[in-house]
Amino acid sequence: MVEVFTTNIPNNEKGLHMIKKLKVLFPHSKIHFDIDVEITNYPCTHSILRFEDRYISSEIIQRLVEGEGFKCDVLLDKVCNS
Repeated sequence: MVEVFTTNIPNNEKGLHMIKKLKVLFPHSKIHFDIDVEITNYPCTHSILRFEDRYISSEIIQRLVEGEGFKCDVLLDKVCNS
């Protein structure tokens, strides 16, 4: 299972710190953090937190990230029509 979250985690240093905290509760999960641009207007600009595991609790992940002072939302799987 894969779950992708948008966050306002502002840089790689804080992203890596967040991954370390999450790995304590989810030691077998593959967790990746990605940021391309400076976060200036969440959710329009955002960083990505990606989880991969057999079971993922979105609510727990969101609470942990928000507990560190960041915003965290599940990225909706939308199909865009051209």
